[in-house]
Amino acid sequence: MTSRTVVLATHNQGKVVELREILGSALGEGVELVGYDGPEPVEDGDTYAANALIKARAAVAHTGLPALADDSGIAVDALGGAPGIHSARYAGTRVDADNIALLLQNLDGVVERTAAFVCAAAFVAPDGTEHVVEAVWNGEVTTEPIGDGGHGYDPVFRPDDADRTSAELTREEKNALSHRSKAFRGIAPVVREYFGV
Repeated sequence: MTSRTVVLATHNQGKVVELREILGSALGEGVELVGYDGPEPVEDGDTYAANALIKARAAVAHTGLPALADDSGIAVDALGGAPGIHSARYAGTRVDADNIALLLQNLDGVVERTAAFVCAAAFVAPDGTEHVVEAVWNGEVTTEPIGDGGHGYDPVFRPDDADRTSAELTREEKNALSHRSKAFRGIAPVVREYFGV
């Protein structure tokens, strides 16, 4: 590990790969992103930002290194913003297919299916530095899963700025458009400033 090491506070390896691709050149020379193998904290915040900070703070406490974390989900207008911060555990199993099935069941017969992916990215450092950037990706929920890329709700989310679901986009396309990309690119300057790069 280098003196410019940042922990990615997630056990989701798909997200680690995605964040390395998104942040690769945005963080500047010599900043190393490493995975996290510490305990998962209880995410009991009532906002995306609160939960992202909980995860990042836990990683800092466990490793003594600066950490990046995010909390994200899908907010569906017809469901009053649900599943929202409960997106990952919407069906109670933490299985993507189960969450998608429940979402589609709850939207059965609903015509107006506007929704947004929301992401709050948090950077926390041992010196007490804390910063959060939130971003949204607007679109709609499809009536069935389409595509086999991505993770989470990607197969049932068709962004406004694409003619396919998020699961049908190439990784490059998704990384250029997504809520996670916008949030983490927004926080990259804070990380660079912290390391003086």
